[in-house]
Amino acid sequence: MTRKLIGLVVFCWMNLLWSVGAHAQGAKDIERRYKAGVRLVQLGEFDRARTELQSVMQREGSYAPFAYYYYAVASYRQKRYEAARTTLKELIDRFPNWLKKEEAYYLAASAAYEQGLYDEGLSYTQLITDPELKPDVDKMEQTFLPRIADLNRLKALQKQYLQNKTLARTLVDLIQRTSSDKDDLELSDRLSNRYGISPTPVTKAPAARAPEPTVSTGKPVSTVRTDKAKSKGYINVGVLFPFRVNRFNPSERARSNQYVLDLYDGMKLAKAKLMTEGIVVNLFAYDVDNDTDQTLDVINNASFAQNDLLIGPLYSEPNRLVSAFAAQNDIPLVNPIATTRELIANQPNAFLAQPSTTQQAIETASFAKELTTNRRAAVYFGAARKDSLMAYAYQATLKSQGFQIIDFRRLSGKAMTMATMMKLSDDNKPGHVFLASSNNDDGPSLLDALSRRSVSCPLIATYPAFDYFRNSLNTFTRRELYLVAPEFIDTEREAAETFQENYLTRRNIIPSTFAAQGYDMLLFFARQLARGDIREKTLLRTNEDDDYVLSGFNYTRSNDNQVVPIIKFDGSRFVKIN
Repeated sequence: MTRKLIGLVVFCWMNLLWSVGAHAQGAKDIERRYKAGVRLVQLGEFDRARTELQSVMQREGSYAPFAYYYYAVASYRQKRYEAARTTLKELIDRFPNWLKKEEAYYLAASAAYEQGLYDEGLSYTQLITDPELKPDVDKMEQTFLPRIADLNRLKALQKQYLQNKTLARTLVDLIQRTSSDKDDLELSDRLSNRYGISPTPVTKAPAARAPEPTVSTGKPVSTVRTDKAKSKGYINVGVLFPFRVNRFNPSERARSNQYVLDLYDGMKLAKAKLMTEGIVVNLFAYDVDNDTDQTLDVINNASFAQNDLLIGPLYSEPNRLVSAFAAQNDIPLVNPIATTRELIANQPNAFLAQPSTTQQAIETASFAKELTTNRRAAVYFGAARKDSLMAYAYQATLKSQGFQIIDFRRLSGKAMTMATMMKLSDDNKPGHVFLASSNNDDGPSLLDALSRRSVSCPLIATYPAFDYFRNSLNTFTRRELYLVAPEFIDTEREAAETFQENYLTRRNIIPSTFAAQGYDMLLFFARQLARGDIREKTLLRTNEDDDYVLSGFNYTRSNDNQVVPIIKFDGSRFVKIN
């Protein structure tokens, strides 16, 4: 009996593992097919597109409604209007709360009008409330409704859809051209007075917009919104952070998400400063933790699309969902503390506020190339995963620039241990040594280890490898030492002093680096939006004398911040040298 029970448990576990693996593989296949389908629509290969998209439509998941929509777009482009209408009806019935349903209404109306089904088309357009779609709706109706030559039919439709001004104008114009009946002329006068219509000869209106999927990410995106924030006079900013309000305990001094509160406090200070510049910012805080259902609830709220800028979320899965939403609605998305370049890959709307690990490696390698003519390097890293990621990125960048890596390994512990592990010889000395570590004991230990090995070349290290309050001044002066410090604040700059004074006045505590990051980030992107030049890469940068607390931003080459400060101790304080 026991053996049977054990066998049953093993069997159940094997089935569970197989099911989980199969589900993951299935999800990847769905995403691949969806992206392929959308791409084929973009390329005009509509039959192949429908084949790919149909398999996605048959499955559950977030891609399904978009697959229905693009399947209908493919049918519409081939003038298979009946198929497009059928697909859109299924989409609307199956996903009544889909966040892009008004785009579906628009396409369904256009397909119905193409078939002369004016009543059906009008039933869809009256459901469209999005002010950005209204001009397209008006153009579409100005194209199709004048095709109705039957006066009685037009009168019946106008009586049914009393709020449709285009329909009323079309009826007035048809009466003026074709009827001398007293009742018809009286109706024309009533409509003209009610809607403020001046009868005009019918001219050919601009063609209706056929939906154009502009795809850069493999996910559906909508028409680009230009200068929206600038035109309406204020900027709505959605901040998606794990505020964890339901777990807030005022008696707790140290909170695990204190950095989040600091980021937001910095943004609130930036909002006040922007107000003095005539830039009105509305901050909307969304409590988004590492929860996809919670994230979907937020982005499916109709008001969420009114944001002009999104900041966050901080976790990968919620970020993936919000990235797709931002692309679909053409809203800039800023990742405030992430250093993973994958978050902006093929995402023209997404920006990294902090330079990625890759960008830090690129800028540091360029600095090292100017530092010495010796093209040999030793690269070491600490125990944390981010340490090894930085080291591998730096190694790859050095190799691409013609450096020879003579030693590459993880080093930690005491100086003697490090010195023993190093593979350096007297006849093969490095031109510089690089250390990536988030342990502030590793920096001083490596300095001692290098001295034991009689290696006197410059050391370039990441900022957290040293403790600037505990280490003696001699630590920073006994060797040529440079630090890669994206979080560096020059406290003697006027902008930094002003920020600290204002923050102390407002919060009665010294601001953290996160507070400065939140302040700079909102200040920069809100100013860009207020100017309306968020797309102009040549303008997406700051200058040395700008009033930012940290070292600023540069997005002229990509959406990865290219500002990577390298600092050196000058005998009294750290100064930025690159």
